[in-house]
Amino acid sequence: MPDTSPTPRDPATTSTGAIRTLGANPTTAPIVLHPGDSLSTRRRVLYIILLGALTALGPFTVDLYLPAFPVLEADFQTSAAAIQLTLTGTMIGFALGQLVVGPLSDKVGRRIPLIVVTALHVVASVLAAFAPTLELLSVTRVMMGAGAAAGGVVAAAIVRDLFGGRRLVVMLSRLALVSGVAPVVAPLIGSALLTVMPWRGIFVALALYGAVMLICALLFIPETLPPARRHEKGATTVLQRYRSVFSDRVFIGVLIIGGMTFSGMFSYLSASSFLFQQTYGFDPQQYGLLFAVNSVGVVIGVQTASRLAARFGPQWVLAFSTGALVLSASAIIAGDALGAGLWGVVVPLFVFMTACGFTFPCVQVLALDRHGKAAGTAQSIIGAVNFGVAGLISPLVGALAGDTGITPTTMAAVMVGCGVIAVLSLWLVVRPRTVAQLAP
Repeated sequence: MPDTSPTPRDPATTSTGAIRTLGANPTTAPIVLHPGDSLSTRRRVLYIILLGALTALGPFTVDLYLPAFPVLEADFQTSAAAIQLTLTGTMIGFALGQLVVGPLSDKVGRRIPLIVVTALHVVASVLAAFAPTLELLSVTRVMMGAGAAAGGVVAAAIVRDLFGGRRLVVMLSRLALVSGVAPVVAPLIGSALLTVMPWRGIFVALALYGAVMLICALLFIPETLPPARRHEKGATTVLQRYRSVFSDRVFIGVLIIGGMTFSGMFSYLSASSFLFQQTYGFDPQQYGLLFAVNSVGVVIGVQTASRLAARFGPQWVLAFSTGALVLSASAIIAGDALGAGLWGVVVPLFVFMTACGFTFPCVQVLALDRHGKAAGTAQSIIGAVNFGVAGLISPLVGALAGDTGITPTTMAAVMVGCGVIAVLSLWLVVRPRTVAQLAP
């Protein structure tokens, strides 16, 4: 795959930074506002597939082993809270890894950090498969999280390198679809794997997945950040990039919204294995089917949001989706109090996951469209906050439950709190009426 950066044959850019396409008369050729605008449909599809698979590596690393929680609890003869801490460790490793990979990719380019960190993921996955104790498993899970960090950060940064405006909405919505659906589909795949292999086999599968992604990165992912763009004024040092991002009020607001949405979703993910398999008596296959149904809601939300965001603005889509997060989670508590049973949980839970799907792409678009010079840094902060905060908040479900066991109310209480904070951040920090519409 050839490099998409301008070559010596390319005409000079216009005063606006747009690039004229090649033709018989370059001075009258159509203006391409962003490098990716000149890519063929086939090339864009290839980017979506490869970058989507890289993005999915993180969520799969975090969630593929969720159905094995009860088995791990019995195998290591420990508590549910101790098993949940391995999930927390993975998410914290994922968050810290992104804080390193993002700024590094802005400084040295996209390919080198992607290749090195993905190789770390493969090694850590193999070590996790053979970990003899829970303590060693926890350490390798932190390493796996850090190793999976490059995929999502670099994928989003590459998209921002190539696209802008409304086409950026479309491309990021595809990645958001993967990052939103993957955490929901991963337990379904994990359940299927548990029918044919012990829980250690899940980590072998993750090692193979990481190895495939490493090979694809070496063979098919080009460098999309030319050396000249790594030293542009105002984005030369890590400190300058962080200063430009954190001085943006809108970025701070959507950062909080994204973190709270992920925290609400992962509160459900970390508690669901115990809630549905122990309280409601689901077997692993029924549990996986529940996740498959919820993944449909995420797909509906992401695909609908991409169209609405391009037309009305992502800030107004967030006004709808954040409110839906609070209402649907509150409905779970109400259904539990009224004795509505299983349906009182799964129906509003589907609405909650659909609202998450609406939220994910809008958060990314509002954040990255404003920070093209520091796309890797901006995306790393988003990912670090999403997974780091979610890793700290999701165990609250187990803490609230105590010795009485996880119930729909203890799970949904955390989800409601996250939704309320997201709503407040939208209206008090982002302030939708002050956000300009997306450029073409």
